[in-house]
Amino acid sequence: MKRDVKAIVKEMTLEEKAGMCSGKDFWHLKSVERLGIPEVMVSDGPHGLRKQADEADHLGLNDSIKAVCFPTACATACSFDRDLLEEMGERLGEECQAENVSVILGPAVNIKRSPLCGRNFEYFSEDPYLASQMAAAQIKGVQSKHVGTSIKHFAANNQEHRRMSCSSEIDERTFREIYLGAFETAIKEAKPDTVMCSYNKINGEFASENYRLLTEILRDDWGFEGYVMSDWGAVNERVKGLKAGLDLEMPGSGGCTDKEIVEAVKNGDLDEAVLNTAVERILNIIFKFTDNRQEAVFNREEDHKLAAKIAAESMVLLKNEGILPIQPEGKKIAFIGKFAEQPRFQGGGSSHINSFKITGALEAAKEIAEGTYAQGYEVKEDKVDEKLLEEAVQTAKEADVAVIFAGLPDAFESEGYDRTHMRMPECQNLLISEIAKVQKHVVVVLHNGSPVEMPWADDVEGILEAYLCGEAVGQAEVGLLFGQANPCGKLAETVPYKLSDNPSYLHFPGDGKTVEYKEGVFVGYRYYDTKEMPVRYPFGYGLSYTTFEYSDMQVSAEEIKDTETLKVSLKIKNTGNMTGKEIVQLYVADKTGAVSRPVKELKNFVKVELQPQEEKTVEMELDKRSFAWYCTELADWYAATGEYEILAAASSRDIRLRKTVKVISSQNLPLSVSRNTTISELLENPGTAVMIKELAESLVAHMGGSQEAEEGNAAAEAITPEMSMKMMENAPLRSMRSFMGMKEAELDALIQKLQDAVV
Repeated sequence: MKRDVKAIVKEMTLEEKAGMCSGKDFWHLKSVERLGIPEVMVSDGPHGLRKQADEADHLGLNDSIKAVCFPTACATACSFDRDLLEEMGERLGEECQAENVSVILGPAVNIKRSPLCGRNFEYFSEDPYLASQMAAAQIKGVQSKHVGTSIKHFAANNQEHRRMSCSSEIDERTFREIYLGAFETAIKEAKPDTVMCSYNKINGEFASENYRLLTEILRDDWGFEGYVMSDWGAVNERVKGLKAGLDLEMPGSGGCTDKEIVEAVKNGDLDEAVLNTAVERILNIIFKFTDNRQEAVFNREEDHKLAAKIAAESMVLLKNEGILPIQPEGKKIAFIGKFAEQPRFQGGGSSHINSFKITGALEAAKEIAEGTYAQGYEVKEDKVDEKLLEEAVQTAKEADVAVIFAGLPDAFESEGYDRTHMRMPECQNLLISEIAKVQKHVVVVLHNGSPVEMPWADDVEGILEAYLCGEAVGQAEVGLLFGQANPCGKLAETVPYKLSDNPSYLHFPGDGKTVEYKEGVFVGYRYYDTKEMPVRYPFGYGLSYTTFEYSDMQVSAEEIKDTETLKVSLKIKNTGNMTGKEIVQLYVADKTGAVSRPVKELKNFVKVELQPQEEKTVEMELDKRSFAWYCTELADWYAATGEYEILAAASSRDIRLRKTVKVISSQNLPLSVSRNTTISELLENPGTAVMIKELAESLVAHMGGSQEAEEGNAAAEAITPEMSMKMMENAPLRSMRSFMGMKEAELDALIQKLQDAVV
């Protein structure tokens, strides 16, 4: 049934329209029964349904329904698997249909600027392309079930410290390329029903009141058609927010801001057409859900199995000196650490799921291996329990292999506050070190939502990064440890050796009033790789129980226009003896020198499954945006004419194949010619290049660059042709007066002639 939403809005009173723009309570939107507008519910969260009762709270102090906790975004991003994220989204959508939830609040795509952000476990990556691809896939999956999503937190919300008032100070290019980049592609391609604006200010203005962000960029530039809701309690000035494009305030304000809206319309401060538009957007999404209600069952057992599958695809094998997979026959396995029995598998805060059931590794391993267990440490405080430590060391010593389950306790990372360091609890670091002294064969399994320092990494034979991998985490861990599955995840973030290596280190989290993003576009691997800095584990890195060979890279053309698409193909062969999956990463390196850029940027990827000795050809595409950077002078994306290197890689530090292509730009950078415009700038513009070339040659001659470099010729040795050429390129037009005797009138005439020739 097609609803005439505009007609419905015309029938609403001013008070009813104002009321639609704020929640009835924490989780429900208001109804208008006389017009057939139903009450609908929204619910957290990104990796599981946290449906709460009416009187429940936002941060989860009260219980929600029993649900399935899927792996968190810090883990699922490591799958590099669009199909897997779409499947997870479909299951979340079915759960919402079964529980009558109209919009699920996620996914969260904020960039991992610093490993200290307390909410990093909910975010996908340090890379905007990867984050956007994972988000788009999850959104498509959820919304295929006629349930809405709310991509969040829009935008530049990269810390918890003073998140409700701090201003993210960020330049336009960095904002567009990094922090809006993760949102843009997901919104354009997957079309989420709602966008959740963030708490923070952006360059001094609250996101909830930012017309440029919520209207000019989101709607005018990107074509977003759904409604914008606030994060819970993010509204500062309601009427200003409504004018900016904030349609729905959550939660309800007890009617206070509704009255402000009514009064603003009555006194002429708010055009009622703005209010009408907001109500139409909200009603369109309400009816999209209620008019497409489906019979659905929340099958928790089946969803638990899917959670285990996703976890196994997402965990990353960081180190393996032949210890994995463990062959359990005739071996005594020591399971050490409280997380073996009671795993940490999700983060704290608004996304916390009341899990249906939890499978730890100790339980999952019962039917596979003969094992012993020692708790090793407590998690309530970072304090060494000598008895637990001694018991664990002795248990490990008596075993053939020790598997230590370690990581960050709940108190170390959560929504609401940031970490102050990158270390694990000292009691756990000590435990690992002491066990490594008495047991050669040690594997560490990590449970954490963000990178940790690993002072013991060189002392153990294996490291498996499990992240926060959902309620079936133990089942997936055991499957990987004992070879029932082959690890195939790769890191969606760089793991530095220490916190001070991070590019945001000197500026995170700011002074509480502002936080400066002075590292610019050099975030994550973009910084580490450009600076050639050693890291513990690079972006895109992950081991397998098999090996892969890359060969025969082909490109569809060696030269393309920026309006064309480049097709890239290469062959991947499984050269080992176990079925495995490889994540092939495609990076682009800008060799034009037109602007300061990272040495490489991820622009596509594909995950391919191969049987032993099987070879497949994989194909990927690169469009203009794959080569472009955001040019503030054009207020658009710009790919400079010149050469670009296409890199097929197993990680950002493991480049396997290379091809060079030339891109021809269809755009010209704006050029305003003045007496301080340089010769090189004029040579770059097609319109002025021909005219200035002859003049430039004369200038080189006047600088002495045409002299023969004869031995003993002091002048030629002092002023080489190379030096003259560089001086000429950097010389402003006004230098013509000094070096060529040009008069002021002649210079002015030249400037005007050049300006007329600019294209």
